[in-house]
Amino acid sequence: MRAASDTSGERLRRRIVFSQPDATPPVYAWQSAPSHLRTREQLTPAGLRPGRQGVQALLVWYGRGGRPTLADGTRYAHLYDVSLARPRLRVTPAHAAAAAKATAARRICPECRQDRGYQPSTRLGRCNVCEAVAA
Repeated sequence: MRAASDTSGERLRRRIVFSQPDATPPVYAWQSAPSHLRTREQLTPAGLRPGRQGVQALLVWYGRGGRPTLADGTRYAHLYDVSLARPRLRVTPAHAAAAAKATAARRICPECRQDRGYQPSTRLGRCNVCEAVAA
């Protein structure tokens, strides 16, 4: 195992994450969580979503950066109970049509009133063609 060093020259040692099932919410080390607790990424392929249950536990492991990261360099993930999870919402044809209509309305330039095939910049307030003509 190779220890990393920080800018001050001190050597950092690998942190060991211990499970704390009695904490609120319970904290589990990597690969030590009960089988009924899953992350959001694990619920999705099963056709489930967390619903309104809130975070049931945390899965914590040592990380070398990235997000989410705690101050001490450990990373974490929220765990949800499978028995409290709800089925994923299905997109109905009406919902898909409403989303397509809203997207089409946002693609229209407020200045030239043409559909440019992309959403004009809100910072500019118009499409790229209108901005080029104005410049």
